[in-house]
Amino acid sequence: MPPTVKQPALAVARVFPYIARMNENTPTRAGFVALIGEPNAGKSTLLNRMVGAKVSIVTHKVQTTRARIRGVALEGASQIVFVDTPGLFKPRRRLDRAMVAAAWGGAADADIVVLMVEAHRGVTEGVEAILASLAERGGDGKVALAINKIDRVEAPVLLGLTEDLNDRFPFAETFMISAEKGHGVDRLRDWLAGEVPEGPWLYPEDQIADMPMRMLAAEMTREKLTLRLHQELPYQLTVETEAWEERDDGSVRIDQIVYVARDGHKGIVLGKKGETIKAVGQLAREEIAEFLGRKVHLFLQVKVRTGWLEEAERYSEMGLDFKDGA
Repeated sequence: MPPTVKQPALAVARVFPYIARMNENTPTRAGFVALIGEPNAGKSTLLNRMVGAKVSIVTHKVQTTRARIRGVALEGASQIVFVDTPGLFKPRRRLDRAMVAAAWGGAADADIVVLMVEAHRGVTEGVEAILASLAERGGDGKVALAINKIDRVEAPVLLGLTEDLNDRFPFAETFMISAEKGHGVDRLRDWLAGEVPEGPWLYPEDQIADMPMRMLAAEMTREKLTLRLHQELPYQLTVETEAWEERDDGSVRIDQIVYVARDGHKGIVLGKKGETIKAVGQLAREEIAEFLGRKVHLFLQVKVRTGWLEEAERYSEMGLDFKDGA
């Protein structure tokens, strides 16, 4: 069976400084923080930086995060469980509706919500819709604002955007960050560590994500496909880990299936003489092996399932609720 998402070497490096600063009188804290925003707002990039490892795929294409992915970060005596939600957008298909429902579900279950807005795009129609939904939902949870990609605008524009957004919604705190470069991220993490509720940690200190390793491995392969292929096809495919075999020599064999919706898509994924799928497989294998810290044997198959977007099993594998797409 595949393990829980852990990185032993990373765990020692990330846990020791915090344990050293803790004593018997230090109250522990733990809570859920949902990252919401439009597609491509930088939620996955911020999650990976907070956790200190790659647990959510990052591409330049929108709507690549599908499930609510939980990444676990430590700061002092606090354990912050980040929920990287799918981007909020106007849904058109069942998959879209299930993704949006997952995003709002993650926000509803969180102790703190962080709305991420791209500095250079400002208050778009999508941001206005999110603010309206936040106001309608109310609730007792805190909502913070994180204006991301601050390096793309001048200071006067940034200050004007900050004032505009805070006039529209009573944010508990505002942060100006660059998730990609790390600017302002430490301040945001420190604030969150102090705001999550007092209580015991929710996960072991060496666990960095609340998702099966087989799902993360499938997401790594999907990321490589998304980056390699043209704009439309990635939303018509999904990747599932069919088998996970632990071998006696310490290596692991992983068999994955790439499901596509049309016969023509299969040829695109395979590429001329299988060159595309071979390249994708090599990149995915290298990343999975680096993450696990051991040798990986990755085998990919491409299958056509014309109705996979309407199959409950596919949604379950993606961590989504099929009923939410109805």
